Parts: sequence; C-alpha cells; structure tokens
Amino acid sequence: MESIVAGSVAIVFGASGGIGAALLAALRDAGRFDTVHGFSRRSVVPIDLTDEASLAHAVDIADKSGDIRLVIDATGFLHGQGMAPEKTWRALGADELAHAFALNAIGPALLMKHVLPKLPRTGKAVFATLSARVGSIEDNRLGGWYSYRASKAALNQLVRTAAIELSRRAPEALCIALHPGTVATPLSDSFAKAGLDVLTPAQSAEHLLSVIYQLDVDATGGFFDWRGDQVPW
Repeated sequence: MESIVAGSVAIVFGASGGIGAALLAALRDAGRFDTVHGFSRRSVVPIDLTDEASLAHAVDIADKSGDIRLVIDATGFLHGQGMAPEKTWRALGADELAHAFALNAIGPALLMKHVLPKLPRTGKAVFATLSARVGSIEDNRLGGWYSYRASKAALNQLVRTAAIELSRRAPEALCIALHPGTVATPLSDSFAKAGLDVLTPAQSAEHLLSVIYQLDVDATGGFFDWRGDQVPW
C-alpha cells in the first residue's frame, strides 16, 4: 500500500469472523502497519453494529494510536437466529428485513460516519467494506435472497455516496466495496454450490489485501471482487 507513514494504523471490524480473523492475522504478519486493531463483539473493546456509541468508542481508541490508513469492515449477516435467505416473497417479514439492513447497511454506514473523518487528509488511505456479488442489481438473474441482496445493494449505494464526500476532504483516500468470493466460513458453508471456486479465509484475505494495495484513487466509490475485477452495480 502506498503512502504508509510512521505510526500508521490499520483496523479490522468484524475481526472474530472467518474472513475478519484472517485479515487481522495477515495484516499483523505482514508488518506494513505499526498498529493493527481488531474489533468485534468479543474483542477487549467490544463493538455492536446496532450500538453507535460502541463504534465511535472503538474508532476513537484506534485514532489515538496513530494515523488511520486502512479500515476494513468485515462484518455482515446472512443467516442465523432463526433467519434464512428468502427463496420467495412469501417468506418476507418486516423483522427479518430490518435485521438484515441493520447489520449489512446501517451498521457499516455508522462506521463510515465515524471512520472517514479520521482518515488523513493527504496520502493514500482506504476504507473497504465487504459487500457481496449478490448485491449487484445488474447481476441478479436468479432472484431470491431478498433481504441479503437488498441490504448489500444499499451498502453499495452508501459506499458510493460516502466516497464522493470523502474525495472533497481527502482527495487521495478511497472508499470501496469488495466482494470476497465464496469463502469457507460458517456464513456461507450451507449455501456453497458444487462447482464454485471456494476460497479459504486466508486465501480470500490475501487476495483482498492485494486488491486494496493495488487500487489507486480513481477506484474510489467502486465495487471490486477478490480478483480486482469491477463488479457491476
């Protein structure tokens, strides 16, 4: 990653998940950053995407340790707590929709609210959030998965909008959405189809970091997969 300066800080939100933990380990092993923070519901400083104060507190702690140059939001919700991806509109429910949007769109938006003003005004800095290819409206040819698709599409719009505002404050900073691929984690294990290329969390993390390091400022507001290819909106 370009423009790493002394005291640079990286943060992973969702650091207890499969991809988040792999990203945290890869960042710490690589030694590119002086300090790497990992936050999750189970971290020493816990976060809750539905509790804005917890997100603000975590960002403030990280900001005190140096210039924040990389923030990766590896949070997300697909199924659990009696909820599963909807195969038909007959399965739609207000509570399920609200829960998906709270974790996949609103929570990350609040992270951007508190993180983006902390990024340095000069030099490369990146906020990257894990979206999903199924959030692409143009690429949707199978239907289903209403809550997940819609909440990730909302996340993509939030990223695009925030990137425009960020460019006015920090012209060299990036705000991007990333598709990590199909990864062997509890989130996707039940839904991986035969024939798909399934990555380990470590492989996905390696690819994602490579994409982040290679993208330049012209990529801000974009949506990219783990290979670095642009994903249609």
